[in-house]
Amino acid sequence: MEKKKAIKLSELPEEVTEDGLKIYGSTSYETQVAILSHYLHTLDGKHDTASSEKRYEILGAIHDYIEYKKQKDKTRDWSEIDEEEVVTMVAEENPLQYDLFADFFKVPFPAPENPKFTFIDLFAGIGGFRIAMQELGGKCVYSSEFDAQAQRSYFANYGEMPFGDITKEVTKSYIPEHFDILCGGFPCQAFSLAGHRLGFKDETRGTLFFEIEAILRKHQPRAFFLENVKGLAIHDKGRTLKTILDHLDDAGYDVVPPQILNAMDYGVPQHRERIYIIGFRKDLGIDVKSFHYPEPTTPEGKRVRFCDVMEKTVPSVKYYLSNVYVDTLKRHRARHEAAGHGFGYEIIDVNGVANAIVVGGMGRERNLVIDKRLTDFTPVTNIKGEVNRDGIRRMTPREWARLQGFPEEYKIVVADASAYKQFGNSVAIPAIKATAQKELEMLNIV
Repeated sequence: MEKKKAIKLSELPEEVTEDGLKIYGSTSYETQVAILSHYLHTLDGKHDTASSEKRYEILGAIHDYIEYKKQKDKTRDWSEIDEEEVVTMVAEENPLQYDLFADFFKVPFPAPENPKFTFIDLFAGIGGFRIAMQELGGKCVYSSEFDAQAQRSYFANYGEMPFGDITKEVTKSYIPEHFDILCGGFPCQAFSLAGHRLGFKDETRGTLFFEIEAILRKHQPRAFFLENVKGLAIHDKGRTLKTILDHLDDAGYDVVPPQILNAMDYGVPQHRERIYIIGFRKDLGIDVKSFHYPEPTTPEGKRVRFCDVMEKTVPSVKYYLSNVYVDTLKRHRARHEAAGHGFGYEIIDVNGVANAIVVGGMGRERNLVIDKRLTDFTPVTNIKGEVNRDGIRRMTPREWARLQGFPEEYKIVVADASAYKQFGNSVAIPAIKATAQKELEMLNIV
């Protein structure tokens, strides 16, 4: 077999911080790190994703990683490292014993030591599905995410670089032959009420569902768990959803009637409705009619409020709006109200729940809050006018993380603009976890 030339880690764009090495990059660069990180995380004798034809790529990635570390750490005596011995030993033993690979394992959210099931994380974003499934005892054996900044966040928190473009056969070739559950919050803009609602006519996003179908047909996992915007239920008068369900049925799965759940019923103060689609492989003989979606864990009257996740200390002045921008928002809303649209900014009651956090448009302005704790109004960014004195501010990225149920340990390693996008695109972890628990019960995984 002719060996392909591997992309060297030394060529990757990278950033070194006190928290450790963070390697990330575009689709043309991340593959080598994805190969290595997936391999290291499945060296337990049970979940090895490395088929024999991929072995040369993995060993090459280990060699290149050692060379990469040599370039970054000039103080270490590298003469003590026998590269060939490390390559051989890592392939046979736990790589945790080698400090060379600490960046892949000293992370906030490691996989459980004794997993009950395996899953793959498609359209992984920043790992909302992964946290939920890991908390239930699952081990992720493959992840895929196209966005470079999301890959960066994913790597920082799980020590694993997701593979890139799932439409490419080479990307799908690294999916292990066997795994239990396919998870995926496939791109929703094509079906969203806030988007153009082109559905399957949107070739860049709508048709990505068929990548899921192809993977299900080939690998036949025991079950799947898909998430999308509630607009999918009514898109094209319900025909789009029917097409999806028909394809899943034809792929060999009994599908539970989809249901729309609201995140605020499961422990987060956010009004976020999403449709969940769950299915089980037909030969398992599971009666999908007996499946019951989870009852609300926080019924009305006991719901978490925004003030419960609000920053405990006063946020930076950069989150407070200028008086010029506040006036612009007021005029913008007045124009829309005069036209009967009812669209514009909104200041939420901190004793209530937030609106759905979304990407683009007026996403952040639909979730403004009044926080009068600020005392120093000196701007730290270029703004028109002065910082408003009414305490009107945007929520912080950490508050958005809490609205989606991300633990405090979750590292935010990207700029605010990327962080808002990533959390706005994520799933609500508590709702995913509650639903996945029901799915696992049907599979007798408890």
